[in-house]
Amino acid sequence: MITRLVVENLKYKPMRTLLSILLVGVPVTLILSLVGISEGLSEDAKNRYRGLGADIVIHAKTASTVTSFSGTSLSEKLIPLIEQQPHVKLAMGVIVHSIDFPALSMMGVDLATFNAMSGGFTYLEGGPLQGPNDILVDRLYANQKQVHAGSTLSLLNQDWHVAGIIEGGKLARIVVNKTTLQDLDAATGKVSVIYVKLDNPALADAAAHQLEELLPNVVVNTMEYYTSMFAVNNIGTVKVFTYVVIGIGVVIGFAVVCLSMYMAVLQRTREIGILKALGASKAFILRIILAEAALLGVGGTILGIVMSFGACWTIRTFVPASFPMIIVQSWWPKVLLIALLAATSGAVYPGMSAASHDAIEALSYE
Repeated sequence: MITRLVVENLKYKPMRTLLSILLVGVPVTLILSLVGISEGLSEDAKNRYRGLGADIVIHAKTASTVTSFSGTSLSEKLIPLIEQQPHVKLAMGVIVHSIDFPALSMMGVDLATFNAMSGGFTYLEGGPLQGPNDILVDRLYANQKQVHAGSTLSLLNQDWHVAGIIEGGKLARIVVNKTTLQDLDAATGKVSVIYVKLDNPALADAAAHQLEELLPNVVVNTMEYYTSMFAVNNIGTVKVFTYVVIGIGVVIGFAVVCLSMYMAVLQRTREIGILKALGASKAFILRIILAEAALLGVGGTILGIVMSFGACWTIRTFVPASFPMIIVQSWWPKVLLIALLAATSGAVYPGMSAASHDAIEALSYE
């Protein structure tokens, strides 16, 4: 009986019901989109750095891993010293210049050393770097900027010749000659980070410890440990921002459902009076209101999930390189609980108000 009453009540004012579902769905979409972008950035960074083939990462203590070590704090003179150490097969210095936070950085590399460490890029168009103003961009960034091999790309107040379009998954989306980027950043002889490849990856922990003793003024991590730091829960600012967005979603859902249910109670005063005259208890009336709010929460969650797919498609179409969003299905039950909490909390006051109506007064209400 309660189910039928709830369904009929929602059908009685379809526009109000649809608007309530939409306004609950918007914060659900916002939460899922934020989580999808955060997880997408994390997975994308892990895959690109693992694709490099390095076993150890060395950077200055002042460098930030969140910005991919943007800046120049290490001397290139460290590279020959590192390569002299036991089990070190190859060391490569890379200079990083942030282009667009959080995902895009231009990286200056020595292409021959990069090829030896990673196996080289897969070229979809064009070929490797030749001149000092050549640039390589990966497929996603090329689609985002609508460029092809032979095009001109303006970055860092300079025009670059797009030498090739590369398949992503190895270190960077935007690659230039190391010496060119060093000259632009006035950082001759400096690099942002040094990657080390070992002759036996199983010795990474021991080699990292040895290099840390050799170079006490830098930070030395294994690639496994470094990529683990990209987990969303390990990035404090992202975690706090996610909680803030969730809080905003709860507040919006609470306010929308509270207003919607309160207006519904006012419009159905006589109906409530009839139910009470027929013997309906306060608990029965309250259950009707709470059940109606729960349905709005479920409907808003479903709509929010659908809209998150739309948001993902939009981002992947227009800014796939800057914000590599993914669909995180594990968050669907979480946003459902968040929406239900917001909706049912917002319905408590209207429900208590409806349950406290005097039957005689409600029947005489005009």
